[in-house]
Amino acid sequence: MSEPRLFVPVRAGGCALTLRLFRTASGKRAAVAFSSPLKLAKVLGPDQRWVLLTAPALRGMVADLDVSITIIDPAGTMSQPVTQVA
Repeated sequence: MSEPRLFVPVRAGGCALTLRLFRTASGKRAAVAFSSPLKLAKVLGPDQRWVLLTAPALRGMVADLDVSITIIDPAGTMSQPVTQVA
C-alpha cells in the first residue's frame, strides 16, 4: 500500500518553492500538512500554494532544520505570532 499524499503549504522564493514552516504555541518549529486542499484553504486561505508530498518525504525534508513536529490537519491558526523571549 502506498503512502497517502499530503497537501503541504509552500511559498515562492526566488526561483524555487520553499516549504512553509510554522511554530507551535510553545514556540517549537513544526511542519504542517493537510489531507485535502479544502482543509488547507480553510486554515491558510484559498490563495495558499501547496505541493503534494508523502509524510516520510516531508519528514525527510525538514529533518536537518530543527523541526521535530509534523502536524496533519491543524484546526486553525493563532491570531498573533508567539513572542520570543531571549
